[in-house]
Formats: sequence, C-alpha cells, structure tokens
Amino acid sequence: MLIFASCLKFMKRLIYILIIAIAFSSCSEYQKALKSDDTAAKFKLGTDLFEAGKYSKALRLFEQIVPKYRGRPQAQKLMFMYGTALYNTRDYYTANYQMERFVSSYPESEKAEEMAFLAAKSYYHLPPEYSKEQKETVEAIEKLQNFINSYPNSTRLEEASKMVQELDFKLETKAYEIAKQYHTIAPHNRNYEAAIKAFDNFIFEYPGTSYREKAMFYRLDSAYNLAVNSVEWKKEDRVNKALELCNGFKSKYTESEYIEDANKMNEELLDLQKQYNTKS
Repeated sequence: MLIFASCLKFMKRLIYILIIAIAFSSCSEYQKALKSDDTAAKFKLGTDLFEAGKYSKALRLFEQIVPKYRGRPQAQKLMFMYGTALYNTRDYYTANYQMERFVSSYPESEKAEEMAFLAAKSYYHLPPEYSKEQKETVEAIEKLQNFINSYPNSTRLEEASKMVQELDFKLETKAYEIAKQYHTIAPHNRNYEAAIKAFDNFIFEYPGTSYREKAMFYRLDSAYNLAVNSVEWKKEDRVNKALELCNGFKSKYTESEYIEDANKMNEELLDLQKQYNTKS
C-alpha cells in the first residue's frame, strides 16, 4: 500500500512536470514566432491559436503578417480570422472596419454573410447608456438595417431585428427623458410651453412608444399648469386647449394610474371654463 501511494505521488509529479514543460514549450514557440521573419510559421501558429480560441495571441501574429498576405491565396482565410479575432477581443471599431473590408473584397465568399453580420453587430456593442449622446446608436441601427436589407433570407435576421428594436428603444428612452426633463424644470423657469412642445414632438416621432401614456399625461400636466398659471388675457384659450388634452387622455387611458390626477385637473379646468362662459 505504501509503495502504491509512493508511485501515485511520483506519477502526479511527473504529470505536473510534463504540463509545465508543454506550457513552457508552447510559450517559447509563440515568442519565437513573434520575433521570426517567417510569415508562413506565423500564419500556421496563428491559425492554431485562433482555432483553439486564443484570440489575443493569434491577433498579435495576424497583425504582423496581414500586410504581407494581400493578394495571396491565403489572404481570404487570414482576413476572416483577423476580423473575427478582433471581434472576440472586443476591439469593435477595428473589427467593423476589417469585416466590412472583407465583405467588399470577397463578396462571393461563403463567409461574407457572417462577416457582414458581425460587422453590424460590432456597432451594436458600441452605443453608450441612453442618457449619453446617441450618435453610435443611430449608426448601429443603420448598419444592422443594411445587413437586413442585404441578406433578407439570412438565418440571422431574427437576431438582427431584435438588436434594432433594442437600439430603437434606447433612442426612444433618450427622447422621452429629454421631454420629461422639460416638464421637470418647467415649474422653475415657468416654461410649460417648451415641455408641451417636447412631448408633442416625442409623441409624433414615436407614435407606437411604450411611453405614450406617460408622455400624454405629462403633456396634459404641463398644459394644465400653463393654463392655471397663465396671465388673464391668455388663460381662456389655454384652459380650452388643456381640456382637449385632458379629454383625449381620459378617453384613451380609462384605467391609467394617472386617471385620478387627470380627473382632478379636468374638474378645475371645467370650473375655469364655466367662469369664462358666464362672463361672455
């Protein structure tokens, strides 16, 4: 039993030594390839590393040989691996550029659709939070829509469409928050008209928005406050306009969480309207 335990311990040590030796050998081979002028060796090792999912290491080798393979038979495979490695290491700007170059250089390639999709998806990963500037979001939607239009029979259409919807919602949320901000600051600068206009624009631009109920209520609230706090010679017209918005909201959202507030505003606005009708 003691001899068996000793042999087992020896075998474990031997396996550990072999693993270290293999790792050291691989590392040594990689470092040697990086310093070598042998482009074929870099290509082969880079391919092996790529297929093993070691994209960062493969990328360092590919970056050294890409210019030297232009126009050569292996260039298409190399550019496919190069673009994919960039994507998998999250260098999305460069990945998009290289993948779009691949598609334009090899439009008939069996990998062209995959490259076109990943090129567009690279942009999907770039947009910031909705609260920040959304230039990249708009560009990402354009890229994905171009893919959808170019490959209408692709099996990737569902994923591309979902990404477009998600990015559209980000723009929608950004636009809603901007309009809501006008409503938030209106009591401080007395500019309820700006809030109404902002919500008008939002509802017009996003007619099917999931924020429609909230947008219509806050537009009503802005119109109500504009009316009741208005100078006398403008009050009657503003009361009538606020009542129109109130009736529109109440008829559309009878079960709204804001319905009680809308009803209270409606009563006060009707009282004001009666005063003007009595005067006339």
